[in-house]
Amino acid sequence: MPADETKKILLLGDVYGAPGCRALFFGLPKLKKMYEPDFVVVNGENASNGFGLDSDMMFKFFSSGVDVITSGNHIWQQEDLIPFLDSEARLLRPGNYPSGNPGKGLAIVNGMAVINLQGRYGMMPLDCPFRTGKVLCEKARRETPIVIIDFHAENTTEKESLGFFLDGKVSAVVGTHTHVQTADEKILPKGTAYITDLGMCGPVESVIGSESASSIKKQLTQMPYKPVVSEGESALCGVLVTVDSVTGMAESIERIQYRCGV
Repeated sequence: MPADETKKILLLGDVYGAPGCRALFFGLPKLKKMYEPDFVVVNGENASNGFGLDSDMMFKFFSSGVDVITSGNHIWQQEDLIPFLDSEARLLRPGNYPSGNPGKGLAIVNGMAVINLQGRYGMMPLDCPFRTGKVLCEKARRETPIVIIDFHAENTTEKESLGFFLDGKVSAVVGTHTHVQTADEKILPKGTAYITDLGMCGPVESVIGSESASSIKKQLTQMPYKPVVSEGESALCGVLVTVDSVTGMAESIERIQYRCGV
């Protein structure tokens, strides 16, 4: 299919702390040069020292070439960001939080829709992500055939179920939250690209972004601990999805793990 009839969408997983931010700012221009994406979506919910996203970092993400920022359960932890959940059209929080909360779960930017949802297994008992996702999808499809879902969830069964539930209705369902990239990228039977988890943009030698020593101590003692962001080389993890501009269905999905050297 000619290039002007397809769109390439780069989706990157949870950016974790200062190392993840450095990797994003260093590596995203290189990924753009290599893959030439038309659109970039990044999950930013762990960018500020592992917990939430502050407003200064939000603007840096956008300045670096990010088109839409998705999030998850940590989005509420930086108070200065809360007003922007309403005022900034390119910033999302999971759409299945109770109505009346700040923010929204759907953004339509440059003719492409992004929907943010959060799972319930092992997480907060929010509104149903399946029913909410269906409603938001129907709303988005009235304006564009290209619809991307970031499903911020812990449980693989829940993620895979949502993928099949929305197969043929959205361009891609990608999971975030676990910080561990899965190797199950595929095109579902009706044309939706799927991966259980994009992985993390953050330090490689770590326990989901944190120093291993503190995590080991918690396992040995079962005492509360405050995670410390690990340093060292970081990687950008995600996928590149190529989508038919007319039907909105995926033509390919390529897993990416880019070691940044920073």
